[in-house]
Amino acid sequence: MRAAARWTQAHLRAHRPAAVLIVLATTGITISLLLATALFAYATDPWQRVFTQSSGAHVWIHTQAGTAAGSLAELDEVRATSGPFRTVRTTASLQPGGAKATVELRGAAQRPATATPQIVAGRWLDAGADTGATKGIVLDSSVARAMWAKPGDTLALSGIAAHLRVVGVADTAEVAFRAGESPGVGWVLPETLAASDAGRDQRGRTIGLQLTDPADTDYVVQRAVTRLGADQITDVSTWRQAKAEAEGDNQLLGRLLGLFGLGALLAAALAVGGAISTRIRGHLRDISVLKAIGFTPGQVVRMFLALHLGLALLGVALGALLTQGLGTLVPGRIGEAMALWHRLPEHAWLPLVISGGVVVFIGSATCLAAWRAGRVPPVPVARAATVTGSRTSGLTRRALGLRVPPALVLGWRGAFHRPLRSSAAVARLAVPLLLITIALGTWTTLDRFTSHPGNVGLPAALTARSDTLGDGELRQLLASRPRMTAYPGAEEQALVPGQTGTITLRGLGTDAQPYPFAVVEGRAAHGPDEAVAGQGLLELLDAHVGDWVRMTVAGRPYVLHIVGRNIETADAGRVISTSLDTLRDGDTADGTPSGPHPSRPDFYNLVLKHGADPGAVRDALTEASAGRLEVREVPNPADQLSAVRAVSIGLIAVLILIGLAELATTVGAAVRDRSRDLLALKAVGLTPRQITAVIVSATAFVTLAAALAGTALGLLASEWLINLQGRTSGWGTGIAQRPATGILLLVIAVAVTIAAIASALPAARAVRRRLADSASAQL
Repeated sequence: MRAAARWTQAHLRAHRPAAVLIVLATTGITISLLLATALFAYATDPWQRVFTQSSGAHVWIHTQAGTAAGSLAELDEVRATSGPFRTVRTTASLQPGGAKATVELRGAAQRPATATPQIVAGRWLDAGADTGATKGIVLDSSVARAMWAKPGDTLALSGIAAHLRVVGVADTAEVAFRAGESPGVGWVLPETLAASDAGRDQRGRTIGLQLTDPADTDYVVQRAVTRLGADQITDVSTWRQAKAEAEGDNQLLGRLLGLFGLGALLAAALAVGGAISTRIRGHLRDISVLKAIGFTPGQVVRMFLALHLGLALLGVALGALLTQGLGTLVPGRIGEAMALWHRLPEHAWLPLVISGGVVVFIGSATCLAAWRAGRVPPVPVARAATVTGSRTSGLTRRALGLRVPPALVLGWRGAFHRPLRSSAAVARLAVPLLLITIALGTWTTLDRFTSHPGNVGLPAALTARSDTLGDGELRQLLASRPRMTAYPGAEEQALVPGQTGTITLRGLGTDAQPYPFAVVEGRAAHGPDEAVAGQGLLELLDAHVGDWVRMTVAGRPYVLHIVGRNIETADAGRVISTSLDTLRDGDTADGTPSGPHPSRPDFYNLVLKHGADPGAVRDALTEASAGRLEVREVPNPADQLSAVRAVSIGLIAVLILIGLAELATTVGAAVRDRSRDLLALKAVGLTPRQITAVIVSATAFVTLAAALAGTALGLLASEWLINLQGRTSGWGTGIAQRPATGILLLVIAVAVTIAAIASALPAARAVRRRLADSASAQL
């Protein structure tokens, strides 16, 4: 045991840089996987995020006005309550003349401690500022989006004489607003609620119950009904309903982190396995000595495994400690995700599973190499008696005849004269470069969304609508703006025969002024009854470009010919788009008009000229219309993925560390192999500088081959993965953007340069060794 410890200590001293790089790479991999898990939970389940942050209620009970709803707090299964609140059901409309929605007003003297509304815009109610002539209201974000309401807007509510000013918008974990199904929620001060003249049938009480065990939800609902009476309860909603309705698909960031984390783990495992194999080849004489003095093959295997498992454990522990201790301090979504993850139940065991998995994966990759160390014979074989490579190729001889510098020719031969060993080194170096290329492809695709949104289905930067301006007046106002083009549009929810869900039927542009859809398959719609569809709709209907599809809108049938597929980022791609003229005509299959249609567009999509600032255009239109025109920016999916760029930088740094660790192995192998040839190289007349150049060029050629293979495969993998994400999200294929050729050439040049610089010093040291030492290396 003491001899094994002393050998391990000497081994680490001799290979300190490589050991440090392996520890740092393992640390980065662990951090990447832990962050990936946290961000995946954060992005995959936005409802869980809000529920955890707000300390949400599992059950919401809505009762008649005179019911003693507060008595439900005495139930044994209830840990805490939100309310009870006095409520009034009312209809709110955005002023002047804006959208309407049903809202449940709740009187709250202070912000609830349980099921706390999470303010995302504006502020909470203030008893000093919101009880005067201008009373305040905080809206749930789902109803605020439906009404296009924001802080500062004015609402008119049925039953309340005074208008209310929106002072804040908040996220909640309750069932979201759905027109005609579930009302939105608005919080007002009790004085504001008391001013309502609503009848008794519009008044009530609402209480939220936070349970000790969420599994008791159904039982608690039964007990509440028994305690209060079925006739006193008007509605019940549970956390399961809210979660089912709030399922989101914002998973791209977590998927990217998971992909790169697992890819980096594979690269690190290959690097560690390659490092052990190379060191075994370089220490055959030492291993033979160990066996000669009594070490068994099992002890040798365990010694190598213990050494590299120790390095892996150190890196994993360091990564886990950094992530757990400093993760919440990172600004932006990463810090929010870590703070949320600390409060989720799975946080108690997932970090241990991930950390253990990293150690096991790296350990399993080292087993084969360590097993080879155990098979080394006690008596080393003289290398001079074995065949070390193939004969000099005809290409090498011709290159020497053409007076190509001997250092390059011999470096090329030294890099590839052992094909299997060279291929393994190239493959190990290519994996990090492949993942770096994928990261660059992701970055470039996001830049495409922001710099050229029209190419990815987002030609319009703004949407404008007004219920107070006439259509002619609105058209004239929009046409007066010189740096934009306005396209009229309308949307309907359509039902497809045989489907229980709905799709979006959209009319944009006119036959005279077609809308610039981003068509990636087929062609744009030009004639009557022609349409383009998103990937999500084609998959939903099992349809293809060229098919005719039938749908109904409020009993009116539409039969449309799909002539193209466009990139569609809205509604998971379940959108079919035609011209507004076709939408208005609404002809059936036999050409008979089916009924009345809207006389004016619902909105206008504003396509800006290159360089125009959406914020400035929006402000100018709002000012020109005296506030009667509602202008909003079109959501861009890239806005939700702003953290990808910062994450990509961190992942690239981790991959660079892994690449450096593998490069250290490659350099060590090249120096060791060339060291055996020092006598021969000096005998044929090469100077020490030329011999150094031979070793450096051999390393550079291996790195160049890995860089070319890694970037080429990375381009293919990046395009495939991004388009796969587009297809599964319903956006459709065709969104991937390859990195610029100059960037890829720069990556290759930097990789080769780093390899050359890293091998220069070890090569120079090897050349300065005494010839006797070089001769002894033949054994």
